[in-house]
Amino acid sequence: MAEIIQRDGTWAFDGDTLRITPGLHRSVPLLRRTYGEISVPLAAVSGVVLEAARGHGRLRLRLREGADPLLQATGGRLPDAADPYRLAVAADRTGAAEYVAEEIRRALLLDRVPKEPARAYLLPGPPVPVSVRTSDGTVSFEGTRIRIDWADTSERVKRATGPRIISMGDLVQVEWSPNTRHEDGALRFVTRETVFSKLPPDKDPYALDLWGSARRDLLTALVAAAVTARLPHPSTRTAAENGELPARAPVPPPASDHHDVLLRRLRELGRLHRDGVLTDEEFARTKAVVLRGF
Repeated sequence: MAEIIQRDGTWAFDGDTLRITPGLHRSVPLLRRTYGEISVPLAAVSGVVLEAARGHGRLRLRLREGADPLLQATGGRLPDAADPYRLAVAADRTGAAEYVAEEIRRALLLDRVPKEPARAYLLPGPPVPVSVRTSDGTVSFEGTRIRIDWADTSERVKRATGPRIISMGDLVQVEWSPNTRHEDGALRFVTRETVFSKLPPDKDPYALDLWGSARRDLLTALVAAAVTARLPHPSTRTAAENGELPARAPVPPPASDHHDVLLRRLRELGRLHRDGVLTDEEFARTKAVVLRGF
């Protein structure tokens, strides 16, 4: 067993699995503490490095492309400190860190773990049910459907439509970007019906606009990852597009469906306007955004 215990967390490698446990200190980002322990099979690993930093070191695990739904959902946009596959190492423990890294490298060579992208998720992703409260509303996922309950601070056009419930069968993909404090983030659920929609997150009833606490909004990455883990793997979609497999993943609707979606959106806005939910100005502004999006 090769192990290193730091305030930032613990890495323990038994030759087959690397068990990553986040530290409990408040300096450890909320996302990592909430996600908890991660067991990474050796087959999911592509490499490991010990990086030098001022006064300390940093272990960084590299995973094979397509092996982890969290990395797939976040697309390299996780802030460095929130990356669960890194470990800050004290200067006097870099020798122990290098030993752990060398044991992982040796196992990769002995097991001849391939470098190419994985054709299936090798990690399960975050457990469900998972629920996160944001400034725009609360998003929950229990394994088969997503529910969004809007907050009082959400745009009126969102609140007027009531809770949004999305079944996995209607979902095409998940799009996620972090709230960086300099730029708002978003968690968008792209369905068969909204695949052509270009509404901004604050107006899109299938998206959460992340503009509040950057620390808490980052937890939406766990929802994005849990949903991504239950969607067809990207390699399956690629194979279907290349004609290697029957198309199993959802595909964009044809142009006639595209037109129907636009008409439904406009009718819904018209009803909200007639009922007095939207003012003349809100109706005109939202209608213009919908038409631009299509």
